[in-house]
Amino acid sequence: MSAELPEFDVPPPTGADESSPAPSRRTFIATGTAVGGAVVAGGVIGGTIFADAQEVSAAEAPPSSRVSLTVNGTRRTVTVDNRTSLLDLLREHLGLTGSKKGCNAGACGACTVLVDGQRHNACLTLAVRLEGAEVTTIEGLAEGDQLHPLQQAFIDQDAFQCGYCTPGQIVSGVGCIQEGHTGSPEEIREWMSGNICRCGCYVKIVRAVGQTADRK
Repeated sequence: MSAELPEFDVPPPTGADESSPAPSRRTFIATGTAVGGAVVAGGVIGGTIFADAQEVSAAEAPPSSRVSLTVNGTRRTVTVDNRTSLLDLLREHLGLTGSKKGCNAGACGACTVLVDGQRHNACLTLAVRLEGAEVTTIEGLAEGDQLHPLQQAFIDQDAFQCGYCTPGQIVSGVGCIQEGHTGSPEEIREWMSGNICRCGCYVKIVRAVGQTADRK
C-alpha cells in the first residue's frame, strides 16, 4: 500500500522565495464587489450622477411663450407652456371657469368660445397662437346685470337641466345667430350639432336660439 497522501491532502509548499498563492473564488468576488462599490460611490460623491440629473431636468423643461390677447374686453398678457390650450388658459390662468372641460377632445362643445367672432373649441386651440386675438366667453356675454338675450331665452324656454353644457350651448348659439344660420329649426339643429346635451334638451335649446334670432 502506497504511503503517498492524496493530492488534495498535500500541504501547500512553503518557503521565503515562493510566490503568494492564487486568490480563492471567495476572495476574488469579495474584492471585486468592494472595488465596484468604491467606483459607484466615487461617482456619486463627485457629483456625476447629480450633475447628469440636473442636465436632464433642464433639457426636459417645456418651452414657454408670452401671449397677449383680449378676453371679454380686457387685455390680458400671460406666460404659458407652449402646449397650453385656450381652455386651460381661461380656467387655470385667468380664473374664467364658465367654459367647461367636457371631453377635452373637441367632440362635445362644452368649451365653445368665440375667437374674433367665430366659434372655437377652446380645448383644441393653442393659447400661444392667439396673439392679439379677441376672445369672448360665457362670462363676457352679459352687460352688467343685463343678461344676453340668448341667456334670457334659455331661462324662458327652460333649455337646460344639469347645466354643464349650457355655457358652451349659449356661446355656440350666439355664434350661430351671428353667422345667420337660424332660418329654420332644422338649420339651427344642423349648425348647433357640435354641442352635445347629455340631458337631451335639444328641442328647447333650438327654441331658445330661434326666439333670440327672431327678436334680433
